[in-house]
Amino acid sequence: MTSGAEVIELSSDEEEEPVPSTTALARRRPSSPPDVKPFLHSNATSHKWAFGAIAELLDNAIDEVNTGATFVCVNKFTNPRDGNPSLLIQDNGGGMDPEALRRCMSFGFSDKQSDAFIGQYGNGFKTSTMRLGADVIVFTQNQNNGVPTRSIGLLSYTFLMETGCDDVLVPTVDYQYDPMTASYIQMLRHDQKLFSSNLGILLKWSPFVSEAELLKQFDDMGEHGTKIIVFNLWFNDDGDMELDFISDEKDILITGAHKKVKTNKLEKIATQNYISTRLRYSLRAYASILYLHVPDDFKIVLRGCDVEPHNIVNDLMYRECVLYKPQIAGLTESSVITTIGFVKGAPDIDVQGFNVYHKNRLISPFWKVANNSYGKGRGVVGILEANFIKPTHDKQDFEKSNLYQRLETRLKEMTYEYWDLHCHRVGYDNKSLSKADRALNRANRMNAGSSPISAPPRLLAANIPTSSCGIPRLSASAAREKINSLESHSNNMMGLKRKLDSFCAMTDNADDQDRQNHTDGVDVSQRKRFSEYRTLTLENDKLRNECLQYEESEKQLVMKEQKLRSEIAEAKKKYQGLLKELGSLDVKEEK
Repeated sequence: MTSGAEVIELSSDEEEEPVPSTTALARRRPSSPPDVKPFLHSNATSHKWAFGAIAELLDNAIDEVNTGATFVCVNKFTNPRDGNPSLLIQDNGGGMDPEALRRCMSFGFSDKQSDAFIGQYGNGFKTSTMRLGADVIVFTQNQNNGVPTRSIGLLSYTFLMETGCDDVLVPTVDYQYDPMTASYIQMLRHDQKLFSSNLGILLKWSPFVSEAELLKQFDDMGEHGTKIIVFNLWFNDDGDMELDFISDEKDILITGAHKKVKTNKLEKIATQNYISTRLRYSLRAYASILYLHVPDDFKIVLRGCDVEPHNIVNDLMYRECVLYKPQIAGLTESSVITTIGFVKGAPDIDVQGFNVYHKNRLISPFWKVANNSYGKGRGVVGILEANFIKPTHDKQDFEKSNLYQRLETRLKEMTYEYWDLHCHRVGYDNKSLSKADRALNRANRMNAGSSPISAPPRLLAANIPTSSCGIPRLSASAAREKINSLESHSNNMMGLKRKLDSFCAMTDNADDQDRQNHTDGVDVSQRKRFSEYRTLTLENDKLRNECLQYEESEKQLVMKEQKLRSEIAEAKKKYQGLLKELGSLDVKEEK
């Protein structure tokens, strides 16, 4: 049965160090031949976290926005063979033609050459699906080459182990649309024998027992798209399925990770309910912050309900924007704007750290760079997009380069600088203030009875959204009007800028001692006013960039419109030609 199946070459563009086995893979590990087991085991353990593997598949769907995708659906699928739950991920992107599917299921190949794509290594599909379960079947439909095609492929650890294969065999069958019968017929890439052999393996080792059941999976896919079903999901060390589909019918949880500690302390309750905790066990929470900005016409649907994007910037009070210019060998690589503030509920909520994105994708959630036993930095949260450092292959951390270490140091400094400026506003004794101001703050806290547990009633004027997903979507003209307004406001504060010129240098090149000498004499009210000025200036720059992006998008849409009009005109011309050809045929009706 296996002799006719296609062999997928195990070539890879880069060598990866083997990752130690995780508890999630403690079950379902049968004995295997020496050639296959190490390779598949390495791919199955390359993701240490199940949600990290699911995120890889979501990345592939997000990348399909370029081909017209408007959604990705994540849901439970019941295996008709044994009734066990499986994981289904489906999008309505461009799909794959037969060759593209085979490349997808091979190792080390990637079609994604542009910086616009999240994926880059070409192994994301294999490593992620093998991390989640022993087997995966893919259904994909494509219309790129003029002739609509449907393809089905199976990557099965169970099949390879049970049959003792020395090579990784990936049975794949293809179908093409026949306009004469208005249906899909078998597409023979080689011969009928090979097609029948591959189909036989699919029917024996997949959840579907007939060709009709296989083809039925295309019924809800429209004209193009891809459906992935991961089955025989892995168990944890306790013998439970790692993914929990039962506890919450609108979510997918990690089994055993969502047990809350019973407590009456408001601090612990607030911490347990905040997204920094929930993302560790709730796929809905993790997916809500996975992308800094989800495309306007795209949605993530989890178990039938849309995932609402969660903008962490909106969780912050006393927000500031800090410009960071990473440098290496004296050359500026990039400029990054970091939004930083106290999380609402501070200091009673024990949360801190930076959410670092790369090309719109969350890599390090709540990265705790400031570790102090005495609490300095508690409640301080930041958001930034660091495209100048490289993520690890599983996109759950960054490679420990010099730029990474410089960023870590700068974020730690940024935390302490922000803390020293604003900690008194959430109830801490700020020793950098004058004695009179400190006494006034203590009196206010005593009158209030306790430190604030939610956002104070009065926020700085600088407390405005600063990430791209938090800024209302403006037209180009509206953006220009807002820019002009901000410029007018900024010009009124130029005198203050001249007085505090040395204080505004918050980059790597600033000398700490020099800055301290200049700011010792600046009172708190001036700092607040300058903080507002700096934030408005950076916001001005962001809006300018956004305006340019809108103008570029407008150009692209105009080009797309012209292309579509040209295609419509060509189709009409072809249609008219067919009508003329039909009219020229001498067709006689039978009596």
